[in-house]
Amino acid sequence: MKKTLLLLAFCIGMVSMNAQTKEDLQAQKAEKQAVADAAQAEANALQAQIDALPGWRIGAFGTIGGSISGFDNWYSQGTPNNNSGNIGVTFNGFANLIEDKFFWRNSLTANLNWVKLDNKDTDLDSDDFNPTTDVFNLSSLYGRNITKTLAASALMEYRTTLLDNFNDPGYLDIGIGATWTPIENLIVVIHPLNYNFVFADNDDIFESSLGAKIVADYTRQIGAINFKTNLSAFQSYKSGDLSNWTWTNSFGYTIWKMIGVGFDFGLRSNKQEAANFQGVSLGDADNDLQSYWTLGMSYKF
Repeated sequence: MKKTLLLLAFCIGMVSMNAQTKEDLQAQKAEKQAVADAAQAEANALQAQIDALPGWRIGAFGTIGGSISGFDNWYSQGTPNNNSGNIGVTFNGFANLIEDKFFWRNSLTANLNWVKLDNKDTDLDSDDFNPTTDVFNLSSLYGRNITKTLAASALMEYRTTLLDNFNDPGYLDIGIGATWTPIENLIVVIHPLNYNFVFADNDDIFESSLGAKIVADYTRQIGAINFKTNLSAFQSYKSGDLSNWTWTNSFGYTIWKMIGVGFDFGLRSNKQEAANFQGVSLGDADNDLQSYWTLGMSYKF
């Protein structure tokens, strides 16, 4: 009986010691976490001061998505013997020079995608990866500050495809006007004097013209999240059929170190491209909304 009581007392004591030890450890952890939070807040404040200093800001992030597969005698599908694959790459980079009296903002966006479907039962199809999504955009914006949030500016923006039909069409916007920066990371460009140069083999459809250029760009990093949204619109003074706009969005979430998940999507309206694809005159074209999206692994550069 005494041995049983002693054993019971020992067990209760061990439980009490473990409970007390756990509470002590949790209290120590809370103290350390409070110190760490305070240090992180100070580090964030210092980083904000660094970011506010004149000089270059350079950064980039992107998305890589892909899959490959092979089928043999998979009779439930239309091509039971095939090799297929999908590869997509998105890149968003910027290099901005911010000074007290002027700024020079440069950005590059590319979204490239390849698809392969090799039917092993025929030699007539292609076993290569063929381009599908093909987006390239390069812009350079220079401004002289008038006030803290308003500047006189000049913009050069070039848009085309890289993998297929390079510079056919290609669009080069050159214009002057004003740039508004109401909040940090948001850039709004309004250029009432802009010429939209269009390069293409089909001169009957594609035409250059004078018009107004509007660009809105918001790029930001919040913790493990990187995102960029950009709207680029041209309104032709000659004809609404020559106007166009493109809206692109990129999101990246870092899961481990520099690797995470990325998602990109874009929308575009361009009646000249629609008419060229449909093989009709510009006035007869159905200007359906264009779109694309990419989901895959992301890498923060």
